[in-house]
Amino acid sequence: MVARGLTAALSHSTVQRWLCEDVLRPWQHRSWIFPRDPNFEAKAARVLDLYQGRWEERSLRPDEYVISADEKTTLQPRIRIHPTQAPAPGEPMRVEHEYRRAGSLAYLAAWDVRRAKLFGRCEPTTGIVLFANLVEQVMTQEPYRSATRVFWILDNGSSHRGAAAVERLETAWPTLRVIHLPVHASWLNQIEIYFSIVQRKVLTPSDFTSLSALETTLLAFQARYEQIAVPFAWKFTREKLAKLMGKLALPPPHSLARCA
Repeated sequence: MVARGLTAALSHSTVQRWLCEDVLRPWQHRSWIFPRDPNFEAKAARVLDLYQGRWEERSLRPDEYVISADEKTTLQPRIRIHPTQAPAPGEPMRVEHEYRRAGSLAYLAAWDVRRAKLFGRCEPTTGIVLFANLVEQVMTQEPYRSATRVFWILDNGSSHRGAAAVERLETAWPTLRVIHLPVHASWLNQIEIYFSIVQRKVLTPSDFTSLSALETTLLAFQARYEQIAVPFAWKFTREKLAKLMGKLALPPPHSLARCA
């Protein structure tokens, strides 16, 4: 701009301010996954209905329950080479950057959406049998053992994806109904909200002396959280889903041809 004679001088701070105020910012980007499931909206809508206490256009009965479940994998205790220093007035906690790993474990959890009831267990890894342990932990307790139906909302992780998982779980537990999310839609699974809380309040920083210390802390936090838990105020509804799908809709092929 100086070379073109548009201004006599231009400071770096002025350029920075102009760029920050600009509406279009092509130097920034945000990664995302476009919905590729052809039945994305229909599958997602079933889950959103369950969060609203409805299934197939009727209200759920008092003895029907909705469980959101998943695994949080590869949790590693980090043994710091220097002890962590506690926070002090005006000073944050100091955590040594260098550490050595002490193995890993998986945290499997299930959340009763309407009752704010929490179940969880730690396992050495994930897998079909280990996820089945979590299902058994829930389904052998009341009121789920005597329920008319228990809907399990699951993503498409390897431990519980596909028709084989549906047959396996529903055969083992006749009142259980598997409700799979669309592919790449874990953000619709309420257990992920709880996992984000665990990540912030337990796992950051990952400062544990052993696997057993990590497991003890996770399960202690789970017990404490359940004492104060209330159902999540889920506000993403069918109507908002329809608006989102409308925004994501691609232009018709003839429009793309004209653009080309």
